[in-house]
Amino acid sequence: MKKGLIFVLFALVSIVSYSQVSWNAKVGMNLSNLTGDADTDLKVGFQAGVGMEYQFTDMWSLQPSLMYTTKGAKVDGVKINPLYLELPIFAAARLPIADSQNIVIKGGPYLAYGVGGKSAGVKIFDNEGLDANRFDLGLGVGVAYEIGRIFVDLTGEFGLTKVFDGDGSPKNLNFAIGVGYKF
Repeated sequence: MKKGLIFVLFALVSIVSYSQVSWNAKVGMNLSNLTGDADTDLKVGFQAGVGMEYQFTDMWSLQPSLMYTTKGAKVDGVKINPLYLELPIFAAARLPIADSQNIVIKGGPYLAYGVGGKSAGVKIFDNEGLDANRFDLGLGVGVAYEIGRIFVDLTGEFGLTKVFDGDGSPKNLNFAIGVGYKF
């Protein structure tokens, strides 16, 4: 029992003594759609936000972010433009490829809250409007290429919650490309 406790304490001290925190800012473009039975088309949108990276080792880190992002789709030429505050929390593996250049593979859950948006002049998150579900929960995966403090990021997000009630139960599907700077 003592040896196990000493090992756990040694491991925690090793992780805490190495851990490093860095901050970043990111902007980008989204390609969004809805899954399900609805006949929808891709919609171009945007994202912007800030993030933190907590490195446990040279390779492993945790990357939470707070993003302001658009999602939605086009239906018969009409854009559905929901706006979300999104919190992705990704585990990441950094693979060095050259001096100050890395490939980062990441994945994990995200949680989003609808803060606004319209479709054909009607509010999306409103009992008088489209009455969409404000909460979105899903899984994201991505890859980033880092050159020094600058990075280019590709991320895919797959919603697990229904956006609207009814037939087909559409869910958010979002792909993003972004550029960022690490502080």
